[in-house]
Amino acid sequence: MAQQLNNSVARAFEILRLLGRGRPRIGVSDLTRELGLNAITAHRFLKTLEAEGALVQVAKGSYRLGYSLVDLGDRARDEDRLGQWLQPVLDDLTAELGEASMATIYQAGKVVCIARAMPPRSLSVDIRVGDRLEAYCTAHGKMWLAHVSPSERARYLASVRLDALTGRTITHRAQLQHEIDTSRQRGISFNLGEREDGITAVAAPVLAESGRMVAGLSVFGPSTRMDLVAMKRAEKLLVSATEDARAILYGRSTST
Repeated sequence: MAQQLNNSVARAFEILRLLGRGRPRIGVSDLTRELGLNAITAHRFLKTLEAEGALVQVAKGSYRLGYSLVDLGDRARDEDRLGQWLQPVLDDLTAELGEASMATIYQAGKVVCIARAMPPRSLSVDIRVGDRLEAYCTAHGKMWLAHVSPSERARYLASVRLDALTGRTITHRAQLQHEIDTSRQRGISFNLGEREDGITAVAAPVLAESGRMVAGLSVFGPSTRMDLVAMKRAEKLLVSATEDARAILYGRSTST
């Protein structure tokens, strides 16, 4: 039987989604033109969302997003909760591949481990929850740098010291920029022994509907085991894992 949904709630979210980086404000005319609402209904939605703190009126008939949504977003993105939600995805990845896996967020030029799953066999690198890793020489970092704003990425590249942690660390800014651009295009990033000798990692982004990266997932292990065949398999399973992660965070589409 088809699931019964509340159309008013769905419409409210359609209104909120009209607001983005390219459109900081909306009004009745936007709702009537783009959502097909009549003026009275559009006005009622805007005033209700304003009363709940989701919108703030900045001029007569003109509204921006309210900070109650920021508060809710901060609570949803709490790293402890996010790590807990993503842990089953990592557990499945590690069980399937027999290699370690990790989830991260990005903070002030570092990638932060918020969850991990470890295989029963030995691994020469031990990443723990809460560890902060360099962005420029990690698979996670390259993917995060590919998804931050251009201005934030430019600031990072202008200020970071590209120390050679191994003989394979990228230490030239132009080469790192190319690697970041390539990671964005292919949706997968790599660390080929750039942070620790003999450790290979493959990472993929968990994206919101807007395209914003909300978490990173990776698989990593000894380069002797992570050969081309293993890396290709890891890529495929990572893509599937990011879809599972999105379903956990945002729910599966009701239209399928």
